Amino acid sequence: MALDEALSRLFQVDETLAQVVVLRFFAGLTFDEVAENMGISLSTVKRKWKEARALLYRELKRDVDP
Repeated sequence: MALDEALSRLFQVDETLAQVVVLRFFAGLTFDEVAENMGISLSTVKRKWKEARALLYRELKRDVDP
């Protein structure tokens, strides 16, 4: 439940970040496949993945530590 809420908030903040997470985590695509699917560079995907992970971590931590 917390992950779903954090992902919803991520979609509100930056839809591209959320799409990278969905394609990597839920669809199981490689970085190369995500880049091809989204029409963006591999380096952009890796940067967005790192940023999304950090944002999701903060959101999930916030839910645990009120």
